[in-house]
Amino acid sequence: MTRQARSSKPKSKPPKVTASPRLSQLEVRNLATIPELTLHLGEGFCAFTGETGAGKSIIVDALGLLLGGRANSDLIRTGADDLLVTGFWGEESASRRVSAAGRGNARLDGEVVSVRELQEWAQGRLTIHWQHSAVSLLSPANQRALLDRRVAQEAQAYAAAFTAWREADTRLETLRANERERARQLDLLRFQSQEIAEVAPQPGEEEPLNAELTRLANLHTIASAAAGGLDLLSDGDMNASALLAEAIRALNSGAKYDENTGQLQNELREALEAVQAVVSELRDTAEQSAPDPEQLATVEARLAALNKLRHKYGPTLEDVLEFHAKVEEELSSLEKDEQDAGTLQDEVEALHAELLKVGARLDQAREREAGPLAGQLLAVIRELGMPHARMEFRLSSTPSPTAHGLSDVTLLFNANPGEALAGLADVASGGELSRVMLAISTVLGADTPCVVFDEVDAGIGGTAAQAVAAQLARLAEERQVLVVTHLAQIAARAHHHFKVEKGVENGRTVSRVRLLGEAERLDEIARMLSGNTSEAALTHARELLATR
Repeated sequence: MTRQARSSKPKSKPPKVTASPRLSQLEVRNLATIPELTLHLGEGFCAFTGETGAGKSIIVDALGLLLGGRANSDLIRTGADDLLVTGFWGEESASRRVSAAGRGNARLDGEVVSVRELQEWAQGRLTIHWQHSAVSLLSPANQRALLDRRVAQEAQAYAAAFTAWREADTRLETLRANERERARQLDLLRFQSQEIAEVAPQPGEEEPLNAELTRLANLHTIASAAAGGLDLLSDGDMNASALLAEAIRALNSGAKYDENTGQLQNELREALEAVQAVVSELRDTAEQSAPDPEQLATVEARLAALNKLRHKYGPTLEDVLEFHAKVEEELSSLEKDEQDAGTLQDEVEALHAELLKVGARLDQAREREAGPLAGQLLAVIRELGMPHARMEFRLSSTPSPTAHGLSDVTLLFNANPGEALAGLADVASGGELSRVMLAISTVLGADTPCVVFDEVDAGIGGTAAQAVAAQLARLAEERQVLVVTHLAQIAARAHHHFKVEKGVENGRTVSRVRLLGEAERLDEIARMLSGNTSEAALTHARELLATR
């Protein structure tokens, strides 16, 4: 049966969280020691407490899966086939299923998406500061990003200028690196283009050329045939022309008296004229019996030139012409590259000069904001139990422009009086890093409507614990804040107090989460203070709760 943890009216009303939507509900199934859970989350400050080993951080693990965290099958409850985590932000939902068989899926509003898409979606709604995630502050890139949040406009302008310069410079380097190969290719393409252009082939011209070659090669045979035809039609002792003329004369007497005979006589005259026209052409053909060597050579040369092009660039003349068009296109592109190599150098130099100007403005903006931001962070850090802490953003010039600017940004720190400033990695303990992270979240604000802290209070107590609690409460005025904590001072400031409990049900270890009522909360605060619910512990717990 699903056990649900539902909000009850807290003693102090939580502030209205302006960033929306907040995480309103979390459903978990078969995750580690949690068989099934539906958790309803309120606005403002939500604290999760419980005995050591009860499974408080499982809630953070569940949210981590929605952020695209690594899906380890060890997280699946023993005996189950899969685990499922679903989060609800208003009307929107995100879920992640992990299978013991190694498969799984992610969904947004019920539709299957990639884990990367789920991660990108969730990163705009949820931030988790893991117990050891404060070490991310040790990254120079993250330290620089802190300062650049105050100079976003200048940082974006520099990024755009760097991209433009780098793309142009890369293209110039490519053009120069390929200069020898480009020259070789240009020579080849120019030769091919000229070779085809000089012949200037025309589609379909080979067929009539071949026919002309055949004719020229057989002129003697053609003339002999024409002479034979002339003999029969005109030049022989008995020929068609003479016979037709005689037939025309024979019809003269009948044509005087018979219209039909006259018509036939006219048709014979037309036949004679046609024969005489053919005789004229045959005579011309018979007289041209001697071949023209120059004309024959011209046709043969033309066919040879076309044949050579077909063998090299064919197999057809159409293919040759298509190849020529491609050569011209590539030639034009390479010649443009050759011209660009000359003009691109000027462009690269101009873009580099502009990059240096934009980079200088970015450095000036960083210098302007570095002191005030460090001061704001220090004010909070000193409240968090480090009264002697010092902090400074230091800029150091890079040898050449980088993707992030003309300078590196380093966050220097020291919590001990009299000691020199140094990099966070060299001087800050884990607990100090956690409190620096909390200060950053408070001063710069979280980027998402829901912020989760997993035991950010590790290694602190007393006055520092009170200060951390106050800072978390301050952050909860603008964000929904979820905190896994072992400190009563922090839990007492929460608007909603959830307790994580571990027990044995049907021979299996089970973790449950429930929202505490006022009386239960008093007992839990007392337990966290002294390990029992003695009257002294309860009195102290009442005092803490009264300060909310």
